[in-house]
Amino acid sequence: MDLNDVDLALQAAWLLAVDPEGLGGICLRGPAGPARDALLASLRRALPPGTPWRRLPLQIDDEALYGGLDLGLSLAAGRPVARAGLLAEAEQGVILLPMAERIELGLAARLAAALEQGPNGARFCLVALDEGQSPDEQLPASLLERLALIASPAEGEGALRSNIGSSSLDANAAQGQEPPFDLAAARQRLRELPYDEAIVQALCGTAAALGLISLRPPLQAWRAACAAAAIAGRDQVNQADAELAARLVLAPRARALPQGAEAEEEKEEDDGAAETERQEQAEPLQAPRQEAAQPDDAGEPDSPQPDHDLDQDQDQAQQQQQQQQQQQQQQALQDHMTAAAQAAIPAGLLASLAGGAFFSKGGGAGGRRGAAGRPAQSGRPLSSRRGSLRSGSRLDLLATMRAAIPWQRLRLAEREQRGLEPAAARLLLRRDDFHIKRYRRPNETTTVFVVDASGSQALNRLAEAKGAVELLLADCYVRRDRVALIAFRGEGAELLLAPTRSLVRARRSLSGLPGGGGTPLAAGIEAAGRLALSVQSQREGNQALLVFLTDARANIARDGSPGRPQAMQDALAAAAQLRAAGLRSVLIDSSPRPQPQAMVLAQAMAARYVPLPQGQAKGVHEAVAGRR
Repeated sequence: MDLNDVDLALQAAWLLAVDPEGLGGICLRGPAGPARDALLASLRRALPPGTPWRRLPLQIDDEALYGGLDLGLSLAAGRPVARAGLLAEAEQGVILLPMAERIELGLAARLAAALEQGPNGARFCLVALDEGQSPDEQLPASLLERLALIASPAEGEGALRSNIGSSSLDANAAQGQEPPFDLAAARQRLRELPYDEAIVQALCGTAAALGLISLRPPLQAWRAACAAAAIAGRDQVNQADAELAARLVLAPRARALPQGAEAEEEKEEDDGAAETERQEQAEPLQAPRQEAAQPDDAGEPDSPQPDHDLDQDQDQAQQQQQQQQQQQQQQALQDHMTAAAQAAIPAGLLASLAGGAFFSKGGGAGGRRGAAGRPAQSGRPLSSRRGSLRSGSRLDLLATMRAAIPWQRLRLAEREQRGLEPAAARLLLRRDDFHIKRYRRPNETTTVFVVDASGSQALNRLAEAKGAVELLLADCYVRRDRVALIAFRGEGAELLLAPTRSLVRARRSLSGLPGGGGTPLAAGIEAAGRLALSVQSQREGNQALLVFLTDARANIARDGSPGRPQAMQDALAAAAQLRAAGLRSVLIDSSPRPQPQAMVLAQAMAARYVPLPQGQAKGVHEAVAGRR
């Protein structure tokens, strides 16, 4: 069959069905929908009947993943009874990982280590469903590197609707598509395919042209090309199979744009010119040696060259010509693969690569995760660990019993040897058996807007503050952050909006924000500092970000007296206190022209200075989001 007749994601699913151990798995990028459901159903139909298919929850602990002790059966039987983990249940099968962009780094590392085990590199294949909507939300690099195939089933949804119609789309998603090839015969051909040096060299060259420095992608591309040849019923891998592998394996991992043919020709011309120049410089040095090697009787006629020397020269010329032809063929094959891979690179990725914006290696961390501080007593539960019962720690009773059960016979025998009386308790516990519950609670960020509501700013900049707060509140529903609002005018500062996630409360507070009067900048900075310190002291790991929207024209001192020099000195002193407290801040200069006093104030509080003479709500939001 010809794999070019179906969409790219379905081709990837069939390749994985033929060689699940060699390819490791597939990463399906895109939102949930009928196209993805149909692709998963097609993959399941392509696999042999009875193949294990397990779903991996993101909150799985080590005992459920690797296996452990069945507490109920062990207590009933009076002996340790083990239970299999999810990895053992999925032996020679498929593990489905939903919401893969939110996976913890520790779980991703354990799955990557499990994929490296087994005689052929993996005992199961992993199907990761990546639903991330931004470059920060993606599968961790350590796990993505071990999944050979990357596809987007959403791209084939339009073709799916046009082929089967919207009325029967749900039925097709549930049933999937029948593979038009014999899986057993394809796997048998896969084991008999010969190694092709030219194809492998071309894949390595294509990977290098796309900026890939790891040796794993070319190897995965070769395995994918072999699977494509096995499905097509061929006895060896051809160019079409290699191009398909380049589109599915190498193109989604591209880190640089391949150089064009013109750049290669210019490089060859430069190399040729340099070689010619070196030869010309070496000729004068070689000439005396050649003259010295000539015999004294140079007047005699030269003797004819033997026939075997002519034959040897002809053989060498033929070998050089054959080598040049092979190099040209290999270069042409590599160019075709590079063009196929470049055509499969998404448009957004191509633009980012052209601009020089490379992806970071650490990503993949999957979304925004708060750093862990001190051990939390509430939040997302983690796997328990051995520990002592200190104040505030919580005992994991089930894990403690599982740790103690395997040692009961030995402990009973030890008591008998010591001559102790039989224990009244049915279960003998020791200090080493204690397991402590652990929780993970992400950090919470509170963005405090400190708005200059004086007479010069109230009419021009409050609209930008309202729009910026509303844009940040939209992010708070996803990031679980809070927003607060402080306004300073007249003789002091006022907390108009306490830290909250409520968009309704924020709008009400902003709509009633008064304006006019002097600019007590020092009072506003001090009020913001007190609120930030109180937010950070509420819970370990809380962070506060101060956003000042002002022109820095202070004219009211700390004691309420008018006067610009004293008011500016008080503001600088308050800014120095913010810097000493280690509070993060952003100062947005909202004056029509950037003022030097605003820049001096930003330096005093170690804040990021953002001049916005024509500030808009979107610009304020981007400046704050970049600081976060």
